[in-house]
Amino acid sequence: MKKVNVILLLAAFSFIGMSFILFTNPGETVGTEIGNKAPELKFKNPEGKECSLSSLQGKLVLIDFWASWCGPCRGENPTVVAAYTKYHDAKFSDAKGFEIYSVSLDRDKGAWQNAIAADKLIWPYHVSDLKSWQSEAGALYGINSIPMNFLVDKNGIIIAKGLRGPSLDAELSKHLKEK
Repeated sequence: MKKVNVILLLAAFSFIGMSFILFTNPGETVGTEIGNKAPELKFKNPEGKECSLSSLQGKLVLIDFWASWCGPCRGENPTVVAAYTKYHDAKFSDAKGFEIYSVSLDRDKGAWQNAIAADKLIWPYHVSDLKSWQSEAGALYGINSIPMNFLVDKNGIIIAKGLRGPSLDAELSKHLKEK
């Protein structure tokens, strides 16, 4: 009887081990460093609808952490808007478009919505849990100052981060399809 239990136990461990090997990508580490798979984000937009980062897979995505009360963020917003306007409908060699997934570290929903309108942040993917520095997204990405951003490729792999000013345009232009 003990021999049967040992064989069953070994078979179960073998199955579990084989499942792990078959269903995970061994070279894929979830994290916030370049080359890591970007951690999943799924939060509500100002209208209360959940928006997930993974729903944008297949596109280049800028995950942009900011807040309405952050002067440097508001100062950087025109650069982010210009990048969205220039690259949203561009043809990329390694992605089907460009989107921005804005994560606000606001606490006040009204201030957040007013800043989106005032700064003409025209993309549809704005999310927040309205917990300011206690934001779950901020904690997951190790955010300790804003503005901060991460550029992910069509597979959700981080290919650049901390793109501000002209470096955002320069990085996006590298991925344009050759004419």
